[in-house]
Amino acid sequence: MFDVLVYLYENWGAFPAGADADALTRRLLDAGFDDDQISAAIGWLQGLARSAEAAAALGTASAGSFRVYADFEIDRLGAAAIDFLAFLERAGQLSAAQREIVIERALASGEAPIALDRLKVIVLMVLWCQQAEVDVLVLEELLDDGEDRLVH
Repeated sequence: MFDVLVYLYENWGAFPAGADADALTRRLLDAGFDDDQISAAIGWLQGLARSAEAAAALGTASAGSFRVYADFEIDRLGAAAIDFLAFLERAGQLSAAQREIVIERALASGEAPIALDRLKVIVLMVLWCQQAEVDVLVLEELLDDGEDRLVH
């Protein structure tokens, strides 16, 4: 599923929320993805669109507010994911509402604990869905595949 999401981000001009599911499926099949990957990704994207709509009703967080994670969230997300979300919030790259969408979509992925590289894809999808401005350095961190880089 995550490979499909990354492919869509890299090859689709805008977030495919309103895209025809059949047309999107055909395009992804043509790109070489199998039916199971495509179905999982489309279902996940539909859930993302619903979560984004629900989060819009939350409003903004009060100054000085903080997030307390339930035990099951800590178990399913893992310490690295929670730390990374806190980093993005402190850096001003993720709002409280966006954080909640990321958490909901990470829990919906079914992975426990979620790998940090997969959480980064989820964050990227949430920001893309909301057409949010992303700092170049944060974008680089989100797109980092963990492999060594050449320094020029």
